[in-house]
Amino acid sequence: MVSTQSTRIQTRGNCDIIDITGYVSDAVRDSGINAGTVTVFVAHSTCGVTTVEYEPGLVSDLKDLFNRVAPQDIPYAHDKRWGDGNGHSHARASLLGGSLVIPFTDGRLILGTWQQVILIDFDNQARSREIIFQMMGE
Repeated sequence: MVSTQSTRIQTRGNCDIIDITGYVSDAVRDSGINAGTVTVFVAHSTCGVTTVEYEPGLVSDLKDLFNRVAPQDIPYAHDKRWGDGNGHSHARASLLGGSLVIPFTDGRLILGTWQQVILIDFDNQARSREIIFQMMGE
């Protein structure tokens, strides 16, 4: 059985890190599928998803990490072509990735004790983001 759902969330951009675990859990529960996997996919090229321990220290560390790896204040060929100033956003999102697969059983996500699902919006402005959840199982 396959069930696909989506939701939209508003972000602030600029490395906005949002805990979306509740959205994923709700989609799994509402699917009526007992056991399987859920693919979490963001349909945008300047944000990504992963799992972390969602706490203020790590949120700050992640923002610092992305600032070191793909700084905003260096030249990007993307910016020269399009003039939108978000070349760093695309680079950061490509490193993180736009999808994640999580197993579930008894209608509940199988996550570690300190593990949450997050979306990071790297764009240089606020956006409305679509998150797609596709559950497969029985």
